[in-house]
Amino acid sequence: MATCEGSEARSVLSRVPPLLTDLYQFTMAYAYWRADRHNEPAVFELFFRDNPFGGGFSLFAGLSDCLLFLQNFAFSDDDVEYLRSVLPADTDAAFFSYLKELDCSAVSVSAVPEGSVVFARVPLLEVSGPLAVVQLLETSLLCLVNYASLVCSNAARFRLAAGPRRRLLEMGLRRAQGPDGGLTASRYTYIGGFDLTSNALAGRLFGIPVAGTMAHSYVTSFSSLEEVWPQTLVPCGGAGSVDFICLVKGWLGRVCQILGSKTSLVREGELAAFLSYAIAYPQNFLPVIDSYSVSCSGLLCFCAVALALCELQYQPLGVRLDSGDLCRQSLEVRRVFKECSKQFSVPQFESLIIVGTNSISEQSLAELSKKENEIDVVGVGTHLVTCTSQPSLGCVYKLTEVRGRPRMKMSEDPEKSTLPGRKSVYRLLDADGLYLPVYNHPFMHFFLFFSTFLTIFCNFLCIIKGLKKIDIYPSHFSSYIVCIYIYTHTHRARVLQKRQYRLFLDDRWIDG
Repeated sequence: MATCEGSEARSVLSRVPPLLTDLYQFTMAYAYWRADRHNEPAVFELFFRDNPFGGGFSLFAGLSDCLLFLQNFAFSDDDVEYLRSVLPADTDAAFFSYLKELDCSAVSVSAVPEGSVVFARVPLLEVSGPLAVVQLLETSLLCLVNYASLVCSNAARFRLAAGPRRRLLEMGLRRAQGPDGGLTASRYTYIGGFDLTSNALAGRLFGIPVAGTMAHSYVTSFSSLEEVWPQTLVPCGGAGSVDFICLVKGWLGRVCQILGSKTSLVREGELAAFLSYAIAYPQNFLPVIDSYSVSCSGLLCFCAVALALCELQYQPLGVRLDSGDLCRQSLEVRRVFKECSKQFSVPQFESLIIVGTNSISEQSLAELSKKENEIDVVGVGTHLVTCTSQPSLGCVYKLTEVRGRPRMKMSEDPEKSTLPGRKSVYRLLDADGLYLPVYNHPFMHFFLFFSTFLTIFCNFLCIIKGLKKIDIYPSHFSSYIVCIYIYTHTHRARVLQKRQYRLFLDDRWIDG
């Protein structure tokens, strides 16, 4: 695990140097410095305005990357020289000396725990420190949190659609928005509920279990049994090589006989591909079986090779389906497995798995879960890592306090207005044990985000009237809370809370 943690830190440092930000952060920092305001204590908060994918929740991700970024925040001499070349020529030279000495030792971060269920407009991060420094952090922190939280939330929705039993394999690297997008997706879909990834580098960097089968190109590259080499296989734990091709041919005839299939329809190239792969990996035999025809060739070839492996005391893993009606085909494949197990007394066939892949979306996965099927593992790529239905979470980073005084952004669009002052985040549990997120806001009484956990997706930003203390904790609440959505005052609810706990962690990062 220590190796994974070291690799993770190196990955963040190489992907997110301090220059990975917008130019205007430096022009604002210079203006603060020129006005001698750069060291004024300031507070920013990071949040998103609307729950993604038309749902009622999100998962917060990216915190560990943010902390690694802050821990190693420093400009190199080359960074500073580049900034000198792009900033206006009349920029005071002393500013660049200031940048060379800059770090985050005076920065403090409060955060919701990574992986938490979060809701719109609830602060995820609160960043406090010298005004110029915390301003410079804006774009980088948003970059680290936005996509990580979005793809993590998308993964959670796929997990909910799949149910708890079915395993999920992330296989979206080839469809991701660049190498960094692929790595980020692999890492945070695992946090969001996926079990495996096909991404070998993500497995190395983050310790995620990796898995894979084979591509259609491997199958179609073979055309004849003459291409299989070697043609023998040593039994598991035994001595002496067995003519594996001859053994498989015998099993193929028996399989076709009990299933009433024609051996003449079996593709020789497909059989050769399965033979070659099984000889290379007799303990990890899981081929894709729809390169030509599942029922007429692929399934028959698999059963013949798998039965031969079982005879030699190896355990084949299963098959992958990548086209057509996955539910219907999985039922037929499972029927054939059971028939082979029964007819040939091979109990290993009862435990073979079926992997389904075919441009799976959240909707198609939900529909699949409602139908009768025998799919054990679902591989998801494009719709998972690209977040097709919503490409951005829309996190923002807003100033809430300077020199201990609250700051508020007003806007022509009320939805873009911000709430001034520092806040703390709490969770209330109602009478049914469902979560109700709360945050403490001393300057505008008390605001409550009301939402039940995943089942009832109603988001309310609420004002609790009559509470005037600055340090207000949930233990001071009465059992009933009136919740008012401040942007549409006609929306309100009366909530009964039974238990409470604090969600915001104030000691996640303090003074470096």
